[in-house]
Amino acid sequence: MQPTNTIWSDKVSNVAQVGGIETSILDNGLGKGVRIAWINTGTGLRFKVVIDRAMDIADAFFNQHGLTWLNHPGVVAPQPFSHKSTDWLRTFGGGLITTCGLSHVGGPEQDEFGERGLHGMISNIPAEVVSIIQPDPARGIFTMSITGIIKQTQIFGPSLELKRTISATLGSSTIQLHDEVINRGNETAPHMLLYHCNFGWPLADEGAEIYCSGQETKTCEAINEKHNGPGQDVFFMDIAPNKEGICVCGIKNNKIGLAAELKFPKKQLPWLTNWQHWSKGEYVTGIEPGTHPPIGQAKARTEGSLIFLAPGETRSYDLEINILHHQ
Repeated sequence: MQPTNTIWSDKVSNVAQVGGIETSILDNGLGKGVRIAWINTGTGLRFKVVIDRAMDIADAFFNQHGLTWLNHPGVVAPQPFSHKSTDWLRTFGGGLITTCGLSHVGGPEQDEFGERGLHGMISNIPAEVVSIIQPDPARGIFTMSITGIIKQTQIFGPSLELKRTISATLGSSTIQLHDEVINRGNETAPHMLLYHCNFGWPLADEGAEIYCSGQETKTCEAINEKHNGPGQDVFFMDIAPNKEGICVCGIKNNKIGLAAELKFPKKQLPWLTNWQHWSKGEYVTGIEPGTHPPIGQAKARTEGSLIFLAPGETRSYDLEINILHHQ
């Protein structure tokens, strides 16, 4: 995709003047030593890819407005062995996308197939960056991307690999995520995946609308004291696709003229979870496409919905986040 107005392409010496990808390392606090990549689309949309956290997306902004909810600790250095009970909560930074899986989505559980902590291990595993492609307007190239490989693996056990590409285009307020989950092991492996998208103030605010194709529109409420501590409301939706098989949902705040809209194929991600935690100091609305709602591997296995990947089998997933702005 090429921007319609490219008159500026002949007026800049360095594309970073307009946008592009900049990598760096955090040097302080709980995220010290973590590799990140800032992606700037030149439209007011800029966001932080946390390379050492499965290439999840933390901070995201459109012009002066923050789009996401950031948990108290912010970016935390990965802890690959935080995989039991609710350990996941200690390193959960919130942000635009936190990946849950690759073999378990839901609360902690234990059965004859093993022990699984809250939402799985993948978000605590660093990526191996295999490519960074910068835009080059002088050559008619406006798309930028970063690709990495994240390995959730062990000998004598499941070996799942996530190949993730995050791309954007100069002049477009859209984030495109393409994931490929591959079974690198020699036995069939269970698989679950959920994109934990966390929207916060000022986009998520009292009166903002949460909309999903085929579902009744919901409205964000004022701070709810019942949500203090572990209080929350969670809704599972079998979201309806449009005629092209694409599901559309998002959050819209007319007070600031801003919306974040998610698009994804129903065949890939048939379920949508809406997480509401409107507590004091922790005001967040989660819109979470997934292969399953966060019911856990054990229940998915029992009800027959658990996905099994054969050795060498690959499943692909696509998620697009569009930032819509009006005065």
